Amino acid sequence: MNAAAPLTAFVLAGGGSLGAVEVGMLEALVEAGVRADLVVGSSAGALNGAFFAGQPDAAGVRALREIWLAIRARDVFPFSPLGGLLGALALRDHMVDPGGLRRLLERHMRFARIEDAAVPLHVVATDLLDGRQVLLSSGPVVPALLASAAIPGVFPPVRIGGAHLVDGGIASNTPVAAAVELGAERLVVLPTGFSCEMKRPPPSALAMALHGVNLIIARQLVVDIERFADRTQIRVVPPLCPLAVQPFDFSAAGELIARSARSTRDWLRGGGLERGGVPHELPAHAHEVI
Repeated sequence: MNAAAPLTAFVLAGGGSLGAVEVGMLEALVEAGVRADLVVGSSAGALNGAFFAGQPDAAGVRALREIWLAIRARDVFPFSPLGGLLGALALRDHMVDPGGLRRLLERHMRFARIEDAAVPLHVVATDLLDGRQVLLSSGPVVPALLASAAIPGVFPPVRIGGAHLVDGGIASNTPVAAAVELGAERLVVLPTGFSCEMKRPPPSALAMALHGVNLIIARQLVVDIERFADRTQIRVVPPLCPLAVQPFDFSAAGELIARSARSTRDWLRGGGLERGGVPHELPAHAHEVI
């Protein structure tokens, strides 16, 4: 008699436009028959996780792919000089109107409340006042996703249950700890990675901030893998490397999805789900800049 399959969580990290990498990973995982019993996501990973949890099959991943192919930076970050000025002068607490992201979510979400997802969904946000991780497992899904993606200073905090919530990445951008606390026996972690082959620094303040956050994500994930390795199975899908796409550049989504799907298929064929440890693409490294 075969032993019961371990309770498996798909854990999706944040990463701005590099979130497209996770779509390719999901494509390969679903194709290989790897199933999620629960989905835990933070920031961009919460958005991908929610779309996937609404239809966790090949058709759902194809629909998510089409969404990513249609997104432009202005859809998510409709930055205006006036908004930037008001934020700089402390006349409001954010620089970018979240209306574009809200409309994107409302247009494409398949369910209205978190608990209505086809697969149990858990969204990670951060309490702005005390910095604690807040796990949202029920309630309206769009406000929860806006909270999880609310980069402080860029988007406004979202008020939920009396708390002012911001980007889940502040507390846990790759929410390994949350998945362990939820009882997952196997974690399949989908990291976005970071732009390890950039030729020059990001050209704008927002792009610089997103790149800095992605560096922090990668470092934190390495620490969390080592911290929880003896408590549960952790399988980390290797992110793309080398990678020169900036986390503010949505025009490269198609390329990122295709590359990630190919590399994840190779990882699966090579027995990736049987191996733990930290992929070499995650720790700090550099590529020769010509």
